[in-house]
Amino acid sequence: MPNTKKANKSKNKVKVQAEASAGSGSKAAKRAKADEKGLDFPRAWVEFPDPADEEQVFRCDLTWLTSRWTCIFGSGCQGIQAGRADDGCCTLGAHFSDEDDEKRVAGHVARLTPELWQFHDVGSETGWTQHDDDGEKQTRRWDGACIFLNRPGFPAGAGCSLHILAVRSGQEPLETKPDVCWQLPIRRTYDWIDRPDDTRVLQVSIGEYDRRGWGPGGHDLHWWCTSATSAHGAGKPVYVSYRAELTELMGKEAYEELVRLCEARLSSLLPMAPHPADPAP
Repeated sequence: MPNTKKANKSKNKVKVQAEASAGSGSKAAKRAKADEKGLDFPRAWVEFPDPADEEQVFRCDLTWLTSRWTCIFGSGCQGIQAGRADDGCCTLGAHFSDEDDEKRVAGHVARLTPELWQFHDVGSETGWTQHDDDGEKQTRRWDGACIFLNRPGFPAGAGCSLHILAVRSGQEPLETKPDVCWQLPIRRTYDWIDRPDDTRVLQVSIGEYDRRGWGPGGHDLHWWCTSATSAHGAGKPVYVSYRAELTELMGKEAYEELVRLCEARLSSLLPMAPHPADPAP
């Protein structure tokens, strides 16, 4: 699994670039826009010390983590680029967070077979990485999307071949996929906080990877799921469905404390600041 120790916090500053989508004035674009709520609304945050590290505190977005969001890839996902709904969020390929991330993924790419990976021959013969316009490395784009994305109709199933590999081998997808892919739509950021008593603490924020998380290009995405009503309505809240990912991002003890706080919020009669994309109670 990826190393998430505090000393390696820079590994999670994942570069993600977005491209302007075609057909922004089309009916599809208007439907996509109508499906999403705005970016600015009241949120309930909680801060607590990291049980495993006295020099670190967690700041968690309970509005997001107790929301009923779920990935709807292949079941209503409109895709980040107009006309390519089947890509989901895989149109652009994934940037690696660092060399360790790339090396870990490469080890699992070597395990992929033609039966699991539609473009196995292409990737094996001519490579599965490329450099972007800034010279940074990412997964290669092939036929309009990430080379690891199996297209609809492929026998092993549509979607990320690295994800399919994990499921078939009894692993968590976070073990086989690039950091940015398994972390989405959770966003982890770091800030050093100077306190009035001249002490300093590292604040780790765990929240929603909304359009702003992608950078300026995020506003040009055709559609994005975290604030879309069509992606909210799951049986389990995010903090439960993303147990493995949150445990990896926070550590076991901190995740257990997060669970306690989320359950306390949900058990209250009138929890403040619900996610606006969630179904009405």
